[in-house]
Amino acid sequence: QVQLVESGGGLVQAGGSLRLSCAASTHSFSNYAMGWFRQAPGKEREFVASIKWSVGSFRYADPVKGRFTISRDNTKNTVYLQMNSLQPEDTAVYYCAAKQTWSGVEVPYEYNYWGQGTQVTVSS
Repeated sequence: QVQLVESGGGLVQAGGSLRLSCAASTHSFSNYAMGWFRQAPGKEREFVASIKWSVGSFRYADPVKGRFTISRDNTKNTVYLQMNSLQPEDTAVYYCAAKQTWSGVEVPYEYNYWGQGTQVTVSS
């Protein structure tokens, strides 16, 4: 089993930045691909970014390309999401997730473990 705990959410003005962190409780963190999803009230959960477990390999949703950066530190069992140039449309609960496979698509059911989420609110 893997436990995931997100932190770093909060209230920020449009154009500002936040860095989200996700700490994983596992003895084999480097064997998991990690992803970030977000969900606004009344909306479906939406893919944001993911990172492969070993070599550098990344995926980003089009709305966040050039603004968000995903990274991981396997020595600390932690994955990060640096969010710059935030806009009100980015307002959502952000979830950290882990999976044991690297498939061709990014959908919620591909991920085995989920954190509780952290709220990000961007004011105009």
